[in-house]
Amino acid sequence: MSNLKIVAAAAVSAICLSACSTGTQQPVLTKSGLNPENFAREYDGKKTALYTLSNANGMEVCVTNFGGRIVSIMAPDRDGNLRDVVLGLDSVAAYFPENNQTDFGASIGRYANRINQGRIVIDGDTIQLPQNNFGHCLHGGPTGWQYKVYDAAQPNDSTVVLTLNSPDGDNNFPGNVTATVTYTLTADNAIDIDYKAETDKKTVVNMTNHSYFNLSGNPDNQITDDILYVNAADFTPVDSTYMTTGEILPVKDTPMDFTTPKAVGQDIAVDFEQLKNGNGYDHNWVLSTNGDINTPAATLVSPASGIKMTVYTDEPGIQVYSGNFLDGTVTGKQGKVYNQRTGICLETQHYPDSPNKPEWPSVVLEPGQTYSSHCIFKFDVEK
Repeated sequence: MSNLKIVAAAAVSAICLSACSTGTQQPVLTKSGLNPENFAREYDGKKTALYTLSNANGMEVCVTNFGGRIVSIMAPDRDGNLRDVVLGLDSVAAYFPENNQTDFGASIGRYANRINQGRIVIDGDTIQLPQNNFGHCLHGGPTGWQYKVYDAAQPNDSTVVLTLNSPDGDNNFPGNVTATVTYTLTADNAIDIDYKAETDKKTVVNMTNHSYFNLSGNPDNQITDDILYVNAADFTPVDSTYMTTGEILPVKDTPMDFTTPKAVGQDIAVDFEQLKNGNGYDHNWVLSTNGDINTPAATLVSPASGIKMTVYTDEPGIQVYSGNFLDGTVTGKQGKVYNQRTGICLETQHYPDSPNKPEWPSVVLEPGQTYSSHCIFKFDVEK
């Protein structure tokens, strides 16, 4: 061994001995820079943690069992560099409702999106749910599943299974429901999300993922330049309280038409009633995929990074939300401030307020049945 190598080895040993003797040890961070120790907490008597999924391509997805949330997604850009393409927070405590009322990355339930005036009728009985958004019930109420601690099991490096027991009367929804969300990072760079639920009493269930994507990997960039395609000839319009009117209207010749890919921001400021009602895009599109999980429901491409995300689902609808209400009051990972249109959500779902619109696909779950929903976010690059 050369004298130089001996000196270098001695220096490393001295550093190691110093760290051991002082008891200081640097935490092992995820590729996205998260410290798992910041997610090891307790909420409502249950322990929270951070679970890291990885594949052979070097891609990484971090999930916390608080709200079943995706916290970070490290995906390769056109140059092969990993970029974090989803908004999130640096600690689990930052997600707690007393600190931050946010749906970032969450597994939403018992009912994703809005229910008109928070009322449903089941077998002739009218049930009043919480009214937490313009008089409507949004995302299962003020203490929906995004604020619950799921039980977690990680059978391998690429999968985490989250289980939640929602009691009868949870936010006044009927039935004891057991729900599972299984996240799998596949070998071909896809996040496969499988939802299941069972009940002991007739109820309604509609689950989704509420990740805010920024495929540039830099939250300083708005998502308005990203190129969006939605495989839908129709959408469900909303009133000024963001509630679906019951109509299904064609997107043709309107700013709602993404059947030909275009920039998210191309028409977002057009003088169009639906964009005014939604404060931008915050609407459900009626997918033309006929529930085929192998047919793309939507694609999103960042010209800045070359990262492309394709959404597949067996659901009949997808909510496109263009981050209209992000207002700079939330500081996310790496100290980044989340301003308006910093992220875009693509939420696969049954249509909003389906319990009150019997002509739409049903969201009723009966005892003995299994609710099932499947969503895939597949990552590629465009040169």
